[in-house]
Amino acid sequence: MQKLDILAFGAHPDDVELGCGGSLIAAVAQGKKVGIIDLTKGELGTRGTTSIRLKEAQLAGQIIGADVRDNLGMADGFFENNKENQFAIIETIRRFQPTIILCNAPTDRHPDHGKASQLVVDAAFLSGLSKIQTTHNGMPQASWRPTQVFHYIQSRNLVANFVVDISGHMDKKMESILAHSSQFFDPNSIEPETFISSNSFLEFIKGRAKELGQQIGVEYAEGFITEKQIGIASFDAIIQRTT
Repeated sequence: MQKLDILAFGAHPDDVELGCGGSLIAAVAQGKKVGIIDLTKGELGTRGTTSIRLKEAQLAGQIIGADVRDNLGMADGFFENNKENQFAIIETIRRFQPTIILCNAPTDRHPDHGKASQLVVDAAFLSGLSKIQTTHNGMPQASWRPTQVFHYIQSRNLVANFVVDISGHMDKKMESILAHSSQFFDPNSIEPETFISSNSFLEFIKGRAKELGQQIGVEYAEGFITEKQIGIASFDAIIQRTT
C-alpha cells in the first residue's frame, strides 16, 4: 500500500491538470504525496488517440510531481455510476488511503464531469464501510474513508467555497496542461478545432486563476467546492489581505 496525502480523480486525462493542477504542484512543493486517477482514456475526444493521450498523461503527471498516475479504463461518455465502477474506485481509494480526494465539478459543460463527480463521492463514502470487501493483488483491503472530498471548478463559473493560492506554480500548471499537446493549442496542427484547442481557452484558464487569486489578494488561485463544512486550526491559517 502506497499512502497518499491527496488523490485527484478526473473523468478525462486532462481534467485534473486544468482544474487542480496548480494545487497539486503546490502540495508536492510542501512535501505532500499526490496521485492522479483518470477514469477514462478520453477515447471519444476529437483530437489525439488513446495511446497518445496515455503518454501525454504520464508526462503531465511527471511535471506535476505525482507519485502515481493510473487509468481505470471506464467508457468515455458512457460510464455509469454503478456497482462495477464504484468498486473500481473503492479499491483505488483503499489502495492509496488518501486524506483528501479531489474530483470533477458537480455540474459542468461536459456531462462526464458531473457523472464522475457523483461517482467518486459515492465510492468515497462506500469505501469506509467495512462490510464491503475488496482485494488488491489478492490481498484483502481495509476500509478507508477520506477526511474530505473537494470538487475543482471546470468550464462553468461555479462559486467556490474556498480557493487555494497557486502563485509561483502557474507556469508549471500550464506546462502540465500543455503536456497534453494533442488537445490544446498548436498553430501547426491540422486536426479539427475543439472547445479547448484554441489559444483563447488557455488564456481563459490563466484568467480564471488570476480572478480567483485577486479575490484573496494573491496572483493566482484555484477554486474548490465542498459539500461538507471545513474548519481551520486558527485564524493564522487565513491568507491576509487588505480590504
